[in-house]
Amino acid sequence: MKIVTKSGDYFAELDDSDVSNAIWLSLPFRADINMMGGEIYFEMPLDARNEGAERITVLEKGDIAWWPAPGALCIFFGPTPLSGEDGKPVSPFPVIKIGHIDDCEGIGDSGDRQRILLEYAF
Repeated sequence: MKIVTKSGDYFAELDDSDVSNAIWLSLPFRADINMMGGEIYFEMPLDARNEGAERITVLEKGDIAWWPAPGALCIFFGPTPLSGEDGKPVSPFPVIKIGHIDDCEGIGDSGDRQRILLEYAF
């Protein structure tokens, strides 16, 4: 999947979960992003099952996760307000890891309330 922001283009790999498949089927998708420290998140109206999926709060830089309660996609690119000394991103709510961006350098320059576009990448 290609992620387009005002700060550049980023390429992500999603797993083969129901949530990832629902995201893929919803492309192209545009949204206004929210930022909280080293996290970008935005709501996506998806119809996807996620029962039984492991929910975590500690992630790695570049991880992409699904936040089930509001139905939001999260991109973790650096420390968040709950991060410890190790600097790993920590989500305030349990999320389901569904993918990863290998090089997310600069994505934090996208800016709060700015537009994001998710597109197909082959």
